[in-house]
Amino acid sequence: MADNHMIDTTQAPSAVFFIFGATGDLASRKLFPAIYSLYREGKLAEDFAVIGVARRPRTNEEFRVNVRDSIDEFCRYKVKPDEDWDTFAAHFEYKSLDINNVDGFRELNEQTEALEKKFNIPGNRLFFLALAPELFGSVSINLRDGGMLDAEGWNRLVIEKPFGYDLDSARKLNAEINEVFKEDEIFRIDHYLGKEMVQNIEVIRFGNAFFEPLWNNQHIANVQITLSETVGVEERGGYYDHSGALRDMGQNHMLQMLAMIAMEPPSRLMPEDIHDEKVKVLRSLRPYLTPEEVDNNVVRAQYTNGKSGDKELKGYRDEDKVDPESNTETYFAARVFVDSFRWAGVPFYIRTGKRLPVKTTEIIVEFKRMPTNVYLGQKHHLEPNLLVIRVNPMEGIYVKINAKKPGSDSEIQPLAMEFCQSCMIGINSPEAYERLLEDAAQGDSTYFTRWDEVAAAWSFIDHIDNAWKQHPQDVKTYPAGSWGPDETHKLLEQDGFHWWPVNGQDEDDVVWIANSR
Repeated sequence: MADNHMIDTTQAPSAVFFIFGATGDLASRKLFPAIYSLYREGKLAEDFAVIGVARRPRTNEEFRVNVRDSIDEFCRYKVKPDEDWDTFAAHFEYKSLDINNVDGFRELNEQTEALEKKFNIPGNRLFFLALAPELFGSVSINLRDGGMLDAEGWNRLVIEKPFGYDLDSARKLNAEINEVFKEDEIFRIDHYLGKEMVQNIEVIRFGNAFFEPLWNNQHIANVQITLSETVGVEERGGYYDHSGALRDMGQNHMLQMLAMIAMEPPSRLMPEDIHDEKVKVLRSLRPYLTPEEVDNNVVRAQYTNGKSGDKELKGYRDEDKVDPESNTETYFAARVFVDSFRWAGVPFYIRTGKRLPVKTTEIIVEFKRMPTNVYLGQKHHLEPNLLVIRVNPMEGIYVKINAKKPGSDSEIQPLAMEFCQSCMIGINSPEAYERLLEDAAQGDSTYFTRWDEVAAAWSFIDHIDNAWKQHPQDVKTYPAGSWGPDETHKLLEQDGFHWWPVNGQDEDDVVWIANSR
């Protein structure tokens, strides 16, 4: 079934993939489409199987219909009219299971052994837990006690965020999992690390001679990381009200992107060496130890009633399953410092929130301005140079420079030279979960998070969260559909900077070239 012109010569090892939570949203939207895409591209051969595990009763036939519906709706590849769908679907089976019943795991093991014999799979097993984190430990123990880890091949555990709710809960969770799995068998997903342009950061930095020498506090004025969402909490109100933007996005996605930007070049391109450098960054984050320090460097806010175009948007406290007196933040911005030799004094501004005007994830590196008292700086307002990495939903890079306006004697204008990956004809970038599932099957942990990364990130976040708990009523507000509270802009103005426009709100005076949009 593989598309011949797209076949990858590196195939994932033969294995059984277990999807715990197989009737859930993540499996439907991401995991089943990812498996099908890998199969279409030849990265999965015929020697694999998938067992969906959930409490709800399903027959194998009903489960395969669910898988087909998922692929039809969410996959970047569509099933071809002349395709032998049944051959692919035969690799999928279902097991209704109470995850607290160890006998059910023994039955699952018998089912697995039959599939391994059918598809000639040598005992390799990958367990993807699309479940609440409080269930990770008990599932791990029952996998062991039910004989699921006794096959001759390898065992790998893939788990979703959040990995705990603070450092203490993360340590407890890690200890439970470590009773069964070794660290090199545990793959903690942060799906932003599976995104094309996040993985491209290493190449941009370390593969270009005109960036790496400038990548320090002598030449970079600040770094801005924006992860904005237009949606509200939707049906996740119950979960979100106990989490908030800081823990839902800050501890993982935001700090991981910051670490990729700030890390030192690894001595080897090996997963452990890359993790080592990221951990150094996270341990170098300047902690905010008092409520005053947090208040001076971090802004938290919650959306109220607002508008997007002509559409009326309700406030967070009016959302389903949200406490009408809730002080949970739906937005936060922070000024973060990496106290290392390379980055001393350079502010990293990070912001994320719901109900913002544009859905985008961007990293903007602002270089220091040219001197204003010499040559062109005396007569012209020279904008700083920018390197912009667009992560999502648009993928690409652009560099903003100053150049003479054509036809003028000396007028200078900003010029943006762009590579728009999303605009390229025929481009069909793999989804993050495709890369991550394939990497986990290959045993490549590069774009997963190691335990000491998780612990260092929680340590930084917990100081902020603890300060907020002392003053829960201090949450600011912003109208739904806006860019957040005024305090967010003041955070940068104190340092003489401002938030640069992100994709969807580009500056009118910038001339775009090499632009394939």
